[in-house]
Amino acid sequence: MSTHTPTVAGTPTSRRPLNIIDQARSSGWARELALLPAIILAMVIGAVLSPQFLTANNLLNNVLVTSAVLGIVVIAESIILISGYFDLSLESVVGLAPMLAVWLVLPAAVGGSGWGWSPWGAFAAMFVLSIVIGLINGFLVGKLKLNAFMVTLAMLTLLRGLTMGLSGGKTLSGLPAEFLALGNTKWLGISIQIWLFVIFLVAAAIFMRSHPVGRKLYAMGGNNAAAAAAGIKTLRLTIGVFVAGAVIAAFAGLMLTGRIASVTANQGDGLIFTVFAAAVIGGISLNGGKGSMIGALSGVLLLGIIQNILVLSQVPSFWIQAIYGLIILSALIFNYLAGSRRTRRVV
Repeated sequence: MSTHTPTVAGTPTSRRPLNIIDQARSSGWARELALLPAIILAMVIGAVLSPQFLTANNLLNNVLVTSAVLGIVVIAESIILISGYFDLSLESVVGLAPMLAVWLVLPAAVGGSGWGWSPWGAFAAMFVLSIVIGLINGFLVGKLKLNAFMVTLAMLTLLRGLTMGLSGGKTLSGLPAEFLALGNTKWLGISIQIWLFVIFLVAAAIFMRSHPVGRKLYAMGGNNAAAAAAGIKTLRLTIGVFVAGAVIAAFAGLMLTGRIASVTANQGDGLIFTVFAAAVIGGISLNGGKGSMIGALSGVLLLGIIQNILVLSQVPSFWIQAIYGLIILSALIFNYLAGSRRTRRVV
């Protein structure tokens, strides 16, 4: 085996990806620890404002369960962001994928196709659809070098229209038991949705930190050209992360359908804004190559706690959206100032 190491601008490219990962880990841990006091403070405020906040029922069912779907979509988006891209269409996959599955199963009399597919066949169809969506996004962005924002915005709009077309603008209910399992099942007295979120989180964290492909995604997000020069197959990875993101989002949509025992025509609408809020405040860089799954978790928890406090305090829902926008702006400013301080220390 040859020991020659190719170089880019005089720097060994085999070492460059490792440096990118080391920087991402160090900055990621700092951001994660920075959010811990904010989470504790939010919990203290919640306990003061409402005696119901610190109850086990509220924390499990109203914070963690309702945050599980968001958290899984955040995991998908975080992997894409770390890779140097982003995907706006994930929120529409959350709606279209389960809508297709339900539509294939239900009779025409209640808004379905009338084709009478089995639930398991419908599940297979929705995941095939999500793979196709990811392949199209990945090909357009990775191969044709089209702008990821415009590509995924167009896909978001397309998928939203398909969802409205399949449903006729209606909510489909009366679902078979297979669709409700992810909403009704409990393990050790805890909703399966929480367990699934934990499983996805742990698997993604181990994959991104320890698996060679995860390390390559950090390298690609940090410097795509250097990663390609080092022999990393960036096109394959780009398509792969878009496919993985769409599949994970489809599963999250199925979880949401199971929890609410129906699938709505506008399911997932506006979710992407909350997803980006959780990722950004959790230290996931919009420029790629930085952040971690633990940081994403901290962002999801903080937003879940804040939302629960606002609901318990009977704050109107439109103010919640405004507060999320303020949180995103604050996180961006904080990350910019933190980056400036690190740059000054290096100089």
